[in-house]
Amino acid sequence: MKLFNAGAKRRATPDARLIAANDLVQRTLAQHGLAVQAGPMDAADLPAMASISDLFAKLGAATPSPAASTPEIPAGASFLSDTFTCAAGSRSFRSYIPASATEGASGVVVMLHGCTQTPEDFAAGTGMNQLAEKHRFIVVYPAQSRRNNTQSCWNWFSRGDQRRDAGEPAILAGIARHVCAAYGIAPDRTFVAGLSAGAAMAVILGETYPDVFAAVGVHSGLAYGSAKDVASAFTAMAGPRAAPVQKTSHIPTIVFHGTSDATVHPSNGEAVVRQVQDIGPGQTLETVTQGTHGGRSCSILRAAAETGTSTVEYWTVTGLGHAWSGGQAEGSYTDPQGPDASAEMIRFFFQQPIKGA
Repeated sequence: MKLFNAGAKRRATPDARLIAANDLVQRTLAQHGLAVQAGPMDAADLPAMASISDLFAKLGAATPSPAASTPEIPAGASFLSDTFTCAAGSRSFRSYIPASATEGASGVVVMLHGCTQTPEDFAAGTGMNQLAEKHRFIVVYPAQSRRNNTQSCWNWFSRGDQRRDAGEPAILAGIARHVCAAYGIAPDRTFVAGLSAGAAMAVILGETYPDVFAAVGVHSGLAYGSAKDVASAFTAMAGPRAAPVQKTSHIPTIVFHGTSDATVHPSNGEAVVRQVQDIGPGQTLETVTQGTHGGRSCSILRAAAETGTSTVEYWTVTGLGHAWSGGQAEGSYTDPQGPDASAEMIRFFFQQPIKGA
């Protein structure tokens, strides 16, 4: 079945099958953060795919439901709810304040959930609150609004959300600044990580706000500038066909991607790493190791500057799909097998040098 009314001089009234097909496409697009506004989708707005089966082949497996329950909070800890508003807009967020931080927090980690997820779901799946207790850092979980994306996905593919002082980057950087000011956290102890659409937005934040974030964690995400609209987002998710755009901000980055990811092609992880390497220090020491973690084999590329400071880590996990590696079953988009992405990201973040030390 064709999805276009090619060559028509005027818009014909669609039959019931076309209406149903368009509705199905819209809902599927929305599950992957590619439909920003609700309402009927016109056939002329659809990406160039020959059939519904082609669409599902591009997008991969069905979207799981997010966890409904709030993670358990130990005595002395807090999981606060708040809202941040600036000229670019407003978003709610949760902040986990560990009981271990009663005498001061060691840093702030902003966690950007994936499509259809919630802060509570992402906290449960990544186990980041437990790591916060161990290492005394605060975790911030911004929540995407369904008014801004029908399936609560960060709009990583929108031109208006890819630059400084505008759109979602301005809002998210504002949330980070707000929390850091409240708890006295310096930018060199402030980090951002995400999954899928959240990972793509984390890359955008690292590029547009290197003065706010000291390092970036990218799980199953895409390189900066991978897309500018819906059609190019489909192309990028299927695997970038051209070199990523040149970044202007160098920021240490740790990347996780599964070799069996059917939603965001693994070559996107390579593109993220390539962007970092292209703008990084002229001289780096690179090593590649092979190992087995949590029952899955993986390849780990590590690069460091002459000073010994880590610039990039790239974890390629064999057999991992579109899911958080080493995650908890209580959350969606998680795989309990494989290396613990949360623990490795925290290690990478806090080994970054403290400025002036």
